[in-house]
Amino acid sequence: MSESEYNERRSIVAMVGNPTSDKGRGTKVDAQVLNLLEEAGRSHNFEVIDITGTSFEDSLHQARERSHEYDYLVVVGGDGMIALGANAVGCSGKPLGIVAMGSGNDFARGLKLPVNRIETAVEGIVGAIVSGSHIDVDMGRVTSLEGGYAVDTSTGEEYECEGDRSAEYPIDRYYAGMLSCGLDASINDRANHSRLPTGTMRYFLAALVELTHMKRYGYHIKATLADGSVDERDIITPLLTVANSRHIGGGIEVSPYSCFSDGLLDLVWMDHVPNVRECAVALANAYNGKLLVSDVFGWERIREIEVTRADEGDEPPVLMADGEYIGHLPVRVMAENCALRVLVPPAVAAREVDSRQQVLDAITRDGRDPVTGRFN
Repeated sequence: MSESEYNERRSIVAMVGNPTSDKGRGTKVDAQVLNLLEEAGRSHNFEVIDITGTSFEDSLHQARERSHEYDYLVVVGGDGMIALGANAVGCSGKPLGIVAMGSGNDFARGLKLPVNRIETAVEGIVGAIVSGSHIDVDMGRVTSLEGGYAVDTSTGEEYECEGDRSAEYPIDRYYAGMLSCGLDASINDRANHSRLPTGTMRYFLAALVELTHMKRYGYHIKATLADGSVDERDIITPLLTVANSRHIGGGIEVSPYSCFSDGLLDLVWMDHVPNVRECAVALANAYNGKLLVSDVFGWERIREIEVTRADEGDEPPVLMADGEYIGHLPVRVMAENCALRVLVPPAVAAREVDSRQQVLDAITRDGRDPVTGRFN
């Protein structure tokens, strides 16, 4: 194809849906999004192809193997589908469009994108394609260290293996939101199996149940902090998360100081098992950005971290990221600076998604040191 022919060719938008979501009702949503994109394509001179596979892994494989066929990737669903998109086009510069129709929608919520509004979301994506508007955001990348291994992304079950699981099923995944390593993973897992109709209620009730019988998981961490110093120690805690975005569980602000484009991740953990009063305060502050005002929680801003098993404490659960199962410790997690390009409407692209000054003001308000994370 000559350069002139390439420049004249129509752009191609690939769509990946999630037909198994919402007990199979995702098929109807996928069809509506596809129809809206095709209609817009006829008006704005782009083609649309549906590359949805039979499963998460198959859709991811299709998106990767056919990446030469499309210019934009649009995913339809919740945070798990955003994880699919991040792993398909992350670090490539190829833009990702998001139609947030899941139970949590936490990544989209953090970017101020439409949630559970199909037509508005598609209009925003089309507007971004036509105008060329986008933002570049950070991602986390989790890889297994020796002994760590991946599990089935959808179910969390271990793959059949006759040899070394770490060698046969290594972890190498990007995530856009949070890597959940403890109580947060248990809550997510319980919410995934809930029959309640709404995502926020699933997570809230799952949190109440898990908080009543918290375990003390044993981690050994070696973290490179924002200033380049290293923090290495054991943390025996119910909760440990490595966050890129603020929200989890349909709006719970586990990591209220997170920024999407600072090239850093936020390590959040429980400093001790909270009593009843501390649990009540934490729940009261779960949605208002003040969760870390409590000394129940530790916080550090990090560039990368190795998380292994400590000699003491309970065995940590299966790690989860963006609502999908990842695998078992030990792992290394790294911040990938502005590695994911996201299609956003011009109005969103024009405003600052992250206000670092607001974050610094919140840290000061809560009495923490912005470098060490400790209380002043």
